[in-house]
Amino acid sequence: MTEPTLTELHQKIDTGVRVAIAEAIERHRLLGESISIFKDGQIVTLTAEQILPKSDLGSKLK
Repeated sequence: MTEPTLTELHQKIDTGVRVAIAEAIERHRLLGESISIFKDGQIVTLTAEQILPKSDLGSKLK
């Protein structure tokens, strides 16, 4: 594979991973399940009520 092809592939993989993360987080929110995240050097557990809706996650995952 050439370098431009690899870069394009990496971008597609990165996009797919970000979409999958957003969908998994939204599923937890909808099912009322908590999630644990790493924030400011600590592990923080968010309740379902504290999880932002998927529509608000886009900018947070970049």
